[in-house]
Amino acid sequence: MRFLNYLRRNKQLGVGLIILISLTLFASLGRLVWDVNKAYPLAAPINKPPSLQYPFGTDSQGRDLLAAAIQGTYLTSRIGVTAGVIGLCVGVILGFLAAYYGGMVDAVIRWVVDVLLTVPGLLVLVVIASTIREGMSVPSMALVVALLAWMWPTRTIRSQVLILRERAFVRVAKLSGSSDLVIIFTELMPNLLPYLGASLVGSVTGAIFASLGLEALGLGPMREPTLGMTIYWMMFYSAFVRGMWWWIMAPVMIIVLIFVGLFLVSAGLDELANPRLRRKV
Repeated sequence: MRFLNYLRRNKQLGVGLIILISLTLFASLGRLVWDVNKAYPLAAPINKPPSLQYPFGTDSQGRDLLAAAIQGTYLTSRIGVTAGVIGLCVGVILGFLAAYYGGMVDAVIRWVVDVLLTVPGLLVLVVIASTIREGMSVPSMALVVALLAWMWPTRTIRSQVLILRERAFVRVAKLSGSSDLVIIFTELMPNLLPYLGASLVGSVTGAIFASLGLEALGLGPMREPTLGMTIYWMMFYSAFVRGMWWWIMAPVMIIVLIFVGLFLVSAGLDELANPRLRRKV
């Protein structure tokens, strides 16, 4: 009840959660009530506009675009969440190691992060994805995106831990004889949970954006109907020039809803994590 009252005050978080929950239900329940096997080529007549039989129409490969939208939302979310969680976990480990222990450990981690942040990330991902293009699958796509998803979380989490480790409660814990792991997991981590939640949303957003960019270039899992690959095939077959508006509408609208939902949730969590913005419940 208290959480619902807070959502009434933090409208950004509430609206964002509603959008993301709606998309989750669309992808999960849709897989139960609609045949997602029709999301693959030669499963339906080609180039059919929306109708009762095919509510979102079909494309030039003979795919039911409603099935492609359901399966694409699921697969794209899976890539983003997997890569975002991996990136955040690595960022948490490296950020805590660098900030809490300092010294040479901090110097090495900070140097590696600073160097890699100067490298154009999308260019690196394009090179990596190009080398494994033939064997690209949804799990491998998530791993490729996760390769560079840990650098910003490492830097930002390090800065937060540097601030927290100087607080009085951490010094008291050290004087009481608590081990480093106990201090990290019982003193520092709980205080960073709202910030880690916002960081996870940011990591997932970046991972989805990177995967869409690679897939739009034709470097994703070619057979899988992810949202990015749907856009790639849409451009490949010149759907816009041919007036096939229904092929364009579904993936673009879903992508817009995903990013709007993630942005609103991130803004809402930032308010929760930032004492200057936090509202009393």
